[in-house]
Amino acid sequence: MGLNETPLANRTHIGFFGRRNAGKSSLLNALTGQEIAIVSEVKGTTTDPVYKAMELLPLGPVVIIDTPGIDDTGELGELRVRRARQVLNKTDAAILVVDAETGREQPEEEMIRLFRAKEIPFIVAYNKSDLVPERSAAPVSAEAKAGENAIAVSAKTGENVEALKERIALLARSEDPKLRIAADLIRGGDFVVLVTPIDKAAPKGRLILPQQQTIRDILEADAVAIVVKEFELRETLEHLGKKPALVITDSQVFAKVSADVPPDIPLTSFSILFARYKGFLTPAVRGVAALDRLEDGGRVLISEGCTHHRQCDDIGRVKLPRWIKNYTHRRLEFAFSSGGEFPEDLSPYKLVVHCGGCMLNEREMKYRQGCAADQGIPMTNYGVLIARIQGILKRSIAMFPHLLAEIEDGEGDEREG
Repeated sequence: MGLNETPLANRTHIGFFGRRNAGKSSLLNALTGQEIAIVSEVKGTTTDPVYKAMELLPLGPVVIIDTPGIDDTGELGELRVRRARQVLNKTDAAILVVDAETGREQPEEEMIRLFRAKEIPFIVAYNKSDLVPERSAAPVSAEAKAGENAIAVSAKTGENVEALKERIALLARSEDPKLRIAADLIRGGDFVVLVTPIDKAAPKGRLILPQQQTIRDILEADAVAIVVKEFELRETLEHLGKKPALVITDSQVFAKVSADVPPDIPLTSFSILFARYKGFLTPAVRGVAALDRLEDGGRVLISEGCTHHRQCDDIGRVKLPRWIKNYTHRRLEFAFSSGGEFPEDLSPYKLVVHCGGCMLNEREMKYRQGCAADQGIPMTNYGVLIARIQGILKRSIAMFPHLLAEIEDGEGDEREG
């Protein structure tokens, strides 16, 4: 992905589902005007979900997801079907491709049930309508009367492909204003200082994604973003000539930054802001209280949404386990997940610690949060946990009074001493 491209997590995720040889890949290629998916007469050509970032007019930046057939068989086939269903956890809009020659059967009905259960808007596209125009028109008419979004299309002739694009755009476009990362916390002309350590895990020649996105959000608010390393912060604050409206830091240097920033200047972290941006901050503040309830032998899952190269002092694999052990003084066990991997069964764990989720879209973060909530497993995130361990959680969320109430009500009082 180029430096100026929309991050994957900020793109609308559109999933294509259907039985083998229903024509998902052909329709996807016709819809995008690109050879995104391999087309073959052999059933099961698509064996893993295929992701393609692109511009789909009139919608804009999207991620198109081509999935394996939902009717695959055998041990390997069942695995493929499970992977196809897992895509639902990150799907903002779904296209169910039905072979017009065979119509809807049990696999399609099961997918529609899942769409509705997960509240995913969907379109039923009857493909190959050029082969059986009468048989494809009948169910479309019936489903339209029943309030369903259905359309007859032909990947081969292009019939209704443009109309399907328009329907996808209407289906996926949200009218709700997107929550800002930091812009709603500041005003035009404000100074915002961002503390960004340059360590081995940072991409060579550029800032990590949360830092890039936060700078953009600040600039869109007509405020001034001042970027410094942690060892330059104190001198920068002394020579600014104007008190910053906000200091945002990488969580790894939270303690040092808190010591250098005067108490009257609001302070938080990129991770905390991104937890709020993904709709996860309140559960994260509640969940971190479980840190004080961990006992010897307890298992902690540390999960991150990206798959970056691991360094010798990696935050997820090395630093967090060390900090948690030092804080709790317990003999704990740690498990790890990354990228698209996230255990469906969280019962073995006493606490889940998740990254800020900058590489995951809002739907997938809500799915993961929902998995934990449904199973009664506390879940927090890197920034909240680090702030708690270092005794500065109240300060780091002070700009969100309702969250302070959570702490004052006993959901997360910081340990004394």
